[in-house]
Amino acid sequence: MEAEGPMGGSSLSLLPSSLLSSTVSTVFLSFSLTLALVLNYGVVGGLAASRASDRIYRLPGQPPVGFSQYSGYVTVNARAGRALFYWFIEAPPATQPAPLVLWLNGGPGCSSIAYGASEEIGPFRIHPDGKTLFLNPYAWNSEANLLFLDSPAGVGFSYSNTSSDLYTAGDQRTAIDAYKFLLNWFERFPQYKYRDFYISGESYAGHYVPQLSQIVYRKNKGNKNPIINFKGFMVGNGVIEDYHDFVGTFEYWWTHGLISDDTYHDLMVTCDLQSSTHPSAECVKVLDAATIEQGHIDPYSIYTSPCTDATSLKRKIRGHYPWMSRAYDPCTENYARVYYNHPEVQKALHANVTGIPYPWDTCSNIVGIYWADSPRSMLPIYRELIAAGLRIWVFSGDTDSVVPLTATRYSIDALNLSTVISWYPWYDHGKVGGWTQVYEGLTFVTVRGAGHEVPLHRPRQALILFRHFLQDKLMPADTENQTTEVRRQQELRNIHLNLVPPFGAW
Repeated sequence: MEAEGPMGGSSLSLLPSSLLSSTVSTVFLSFSLTLALVLNYGVVGGLAASRASDRIYRLPGQPPVGFSQYSGYVTVNARAGRALFYWFIEAPPATQPAPLVLWLNGGPGCSSIAYGASEEIGPFRIHPDGKTLFLNPYAWNSEANLLFLDSPAGVGFSYSNTSSDLYTAGDQRTAIDAYKFLLNWFERFPQYKYRDFYISGESYAGHYVPQLSQIVYRKNKGNKNPIINFKGFMVGNGVIEDYHDFVGTFEYWWTHGLISDDTYHDLMVTCDLQSSTHPSAECVKVLDAATIEQGHIDPYSIYTSPCTDATSLKRKIRGHYPWMSRAYDPCTENYARVYYNHPEVQKALHANVTGIPYPWDTCSNIVGIYWADSPRSMLPIYRELIAAGLRIWVFSGDTDSVVPLTATRYSIDALNLSTVISWYPWYDHGKVGGWTQVYEGLTFVTVRGAGHEVPLHRPRQALILFRHFLQDKLMPADTENQTTEVRRQQELRNIHLNLVPPFGAW
């Protein structure tokens, strides 16, 4: 209540009009500033509190480390109750400010926590006891801040309160939800806004990565200083184009002695090379014959002995193509299945907050089986993003028979890109680590002796590959003559790049 003057009116009425106006303005300004501070503190404080609540101080069985890590949920659709689970592992302080890299595993329906974080590029490996962890000396967070995402909802710890979401997942919604995740995640971690940002992944993430990249690129277009400072992407043993993946895979099986001449002929004649989503009954019959001829091998790494654990011999649906029906299942996958089902591990990760009524698993059969939309080709997206000047690398482990390098090479050839630096072997400590070729707008690298999960089978070489990708450097040559030739071609490449408008100037 306002104070009254001698005549019963407001005391403000006794003030001169000019002074009254000034006083009211001052009071209003003071109130506005106070309200703004309160609201701003509420928003910033809320974000900080949310980030702090996601902090992982130590996982069960974890050795001491010198970096920070966070995990938790980011809501991507409040109405449906869809929330995606992430695990963010920062680079050590001495490495900062390091780039930010989002890692996605494929399936569709497989967990980036189970594979990317726990078997491939993360800082921890799980002991056979399923209770303790040991350090990965070739972890990629030595070079970058790593953000692992379980996507879409229904995969890993990610969830939806709308049960039908698990039966209607597909490429389009997965990409849109992943983009919404990024926007909301950057609000929770604003210190990473404007940081150099890359997207990477493998297998069916050969769809996820370019599709999400396309959304980010288009949203950033025309923005001179985008919050998501997107620089490029990298895909390993990725599903790119159905026709070439079919042809290249069948050819790999035949040339590596995995199937007979007759079966190879039947595959090429019987299977509809344009459609992988709904193969005919005749095609499935021939694929079954091919599986029998291949015998008990690990198709994801044909020269690696499969795990002898009886549980690893069970067949399950995991993958985009019909021949991906046997999961890559070295025993490390079994260790992850044990570790992430421990209640104390889930508590430390701030995971399973909804109390899902089934055990955590590395892949979701439901999501994979009922996958809705899956475009046959990613090549149009590649063409768009190559024209945009983004950094694009594609790599292949050469012992993978599921998405083999022959399939990837056919897909790259279909882009009809000019060669900038010719095919040459790259080296690691004097030994051939693989081969590489630089095209106009795309670099292709193979990793010798690696399977479907390149960082699992060749961790040191994979780290070399990742480091050179981030630095936009050629893979290392060996001999003096070769180095001279590669340098000559590099100079020609630099001249070419200087003639190309920078990203954002198109």
